[in-house]
Amino acid sequence: MKQYAPESYYHIYNRGVNKQDIFKSDYDYKVFLNYLKRHLSKEPQTDKYGRQHPHFYSEIELLAFCLMPNHFHLLVYQAQNDKAISKFLQSLSTGYSMYFNKTHNRLGGLFQGTFRASRITRDEYLQHISRYIHLNPKKYTSYSWSSLPHYLGNRNTEWVRPKRILELFKNSDDYLMYVKDYDDYKKSLGEIKYELANSV
Repeated sequence: MKQYAPESYYHIYNRGVNKQDIFKSDYDYKVFLNYLKRHLSKEPQTDKYGRQHPHFYSEIELLAFCLMPNHFHLLVYQAQNDKAISKFLQSLSTGYSMYFNKTHNRLGGLFQGTFRASRITRDEYLQHISRYIHLNPKKYTSYSWSSLPHYLGNRNTEWVRPKRILELFKNSDDYLMYVKDYDDYKKSLGEIKYELANSV
């Protein structure tokens, strides 16, 4: 089992095999979020037979997330256990894949191989990755399947813990301004590229 550095931040990413959708309905998104809740809630969760699901609240902090039709992004902080990320992603991916295959009458692997995890070692990059994750959807301020509402004070769950990133900003409004500034920058680049492409 792969080890990841303790007391470290990681940007985790995976997508559907052959870039196929891993979420086909609102219910699929809700099930995936429920798996996150199952593994990351403060109190251990049990199945209908009373068996405890793998529990990672003290080992993994979910700082940010975004679920898109054919991929997902997670930003996490791993505490002392250097195998926590591997165990957490294995439980998450296996559980959701079994649900998805059964629900959508399919066989085989759902994800494009093993997840990718990039270590983050600087505050500036940590801020930027959280922004990058939240800017994945075009209508990111009203998107239902990201953690941005947790940053803006519109949603609060114990298993999404944005405090480490929000502490780097004055308040929620300051964070939203930070996100929007980069969105405006990307739009201006797009306009310049369009003008250059269409210039004679």
